[in-house]
Amino acid sequence: MKIALGTDHAGYEYKERIKRYLTEQGHQVRDFGAHSAEPCDYPDFIYPAAQAVARGDCDRAVVLGGSGNGETIVANKVCGVRCAVCWNEDLARLSRAHNDANAMSIGARTVSVEMALKMVEIWLATPFDGGRHAKRVRKIAELDGR
Repeated sequence: MKIALGTDHAGYEYKERIKRYLTEQGHQVRDFGAHSAEPCDYPDFIYPAAQAVARGDCDRAVVLGGSGNGETIVANKVCGVRCAVCWNEDLARLSRAHNDANAMSIGARTVSVEMALKMVEIWLATPFDGGRHAKRVRKIAELDGR
């Protein structure tokens, strides 16, 4: 799977750990930055990562920041991206199973790096349930066309 990564300075260390994990698992990683822990602005890195998913250059994106909230907002500005902020295993699983999330946002100041890695593992392994959820995901996609 091709995974886009994007973060600001607050998520830099987690991004590096997640990048190493994904590579070890055989995934292709496209790192949109940030490339250091120097203060920077997350939209500069999150938006291009989300665009890569929308264009089909990457299958999914993992974006990070201090809380994960701003990053989720930015990623969801891109038509075709369904980004969910996750802070536990259940949310990671449900974001895929019920919402077919193609982007996940993690707050590096809200969870341990071990939890972040576990959420990524679960999120990548969880299929979309379809069924009753498919109608809702279609309605979300229709909103992109407005």
